[in-house]
Amino acid sequence: MSAVGEVSGKTTSGQLSVFERYLTVWVFLCIVAGILVGQAAPGLFQTIGHLQIAQVNLPVGLLIWIMIIPMLMKVDFGALHEVRQHMRGIGVTLIVNWLIKPFSMAFLGWLFIRHLFAPLLPADQIDSYIAGLILLAAAPCTAMVFVWSRLSNGDPLFTLSQVALNDTIMVFAFAPLVAFLLGISAITVPWDTLLTSVLLYIVIPVLLAQFWRKTLLARGPAAFDTTMAKIGPWSIAALLATLVLLFAFQGEAILKQPLIIGLLAVPILIQVFFNSALAYWLNRLLGEQHAIACPSALIGASNFFELAVAAAISLFGFESGAALATVVGVLIEVPVMLLVVKVVNSSRGWYEAGLSTR
Repeated sequence: MSAVGEVSGKTTSGQLSVFERYLTVWVFLCIVAGILVGQAAPGLFQTIGHLQIAQVNLPVGLLIWIMIIPMLMKVDFGALHEVRQHMRGIGVTLIVNWLIKPFSMAFLGWLFIRHLFAPLLPADQIDSYIAGLILLAAAPCTAMVFVWSRLSNGDPLFTLSQVALNDTIMVFAFAPLVAFLLGISAITVPWDTLLTSVLLYIVIPVLLAQFWRKTLLARGPAAFDTTMAKIGPWSIAALLATLVLLFAFQGEAILKQPLIIGLLAVPILIQVFFNSALAYWLNRLLGEQHAIACPSALIGASNFFELAVAAAISLFGFESGAALATVVGVLIEVPVMLLVVKVVNSSRGWYEAGLSTR
């Protein structure tokens, strides 16, 4: 996914890579592999779990950087001025991503996890599951939204500008928003740990990615595209390695209660369909064109799950329900988002008929 292509307004083929297309399969295989190796060599993974400084696990910290930095290199913060071209679409994106999505997830977590599903879940992990769901909803999608936008023929400049704006806001708003929502959910998180997570997994990766991006672009677009093609698979490989580690720690709990993953998926699925439908409808109501409504709806439905996984591990640990909840988001991301893409593509006639009556 070339950010240079996005800036120039040219889209590449609307195709998912093999890794992207079968991400759910890879995640499922990592679940199985993680559980098996965790049961076979528990001592090894306990040692890995204790390799930490200031509550930051060093192996996972390295994997998270490898995972996040290539994705952040696709973001051109110079595209922020493009937000003026489609203020209505940007307005919908910001309202859904920052004023509705995190709060609705906190409500769904309270409703399903703390109440409806509570008898089926381990009581000592209820708060942690809710925290993981909140972390997932508080991190808007950064990289995969470019894929979803291409598949729905979304406007590439609008997609890039809304990602750049969301990432800028995330640097400043992620920690206060998470702290507030966890607070109203009666979950206490040390501010120093939360701020450390933001520094390690947002601020520093953004700075490193942008420095690397500018260095490559100074050598020409071809150098940038060549490098991105080489390092693109790093993100998925690091993500899958992180998942193996997570499920090596989570294996015992999952074997005892395999229903947990399905129960955690319920509020995430409701969240995806609710936010994408709301953003899509609001754009139509405001008279935005379909090429703007699609990426606006899709970014509201998907998550920066790499950041959510990293923050959950830092705040609550490998064996926490929070880490598991964020991984469920990874598990269902691709098939659910492909369904949303199919819906917005097939409803284009309905959408544009509403615009023609204005």
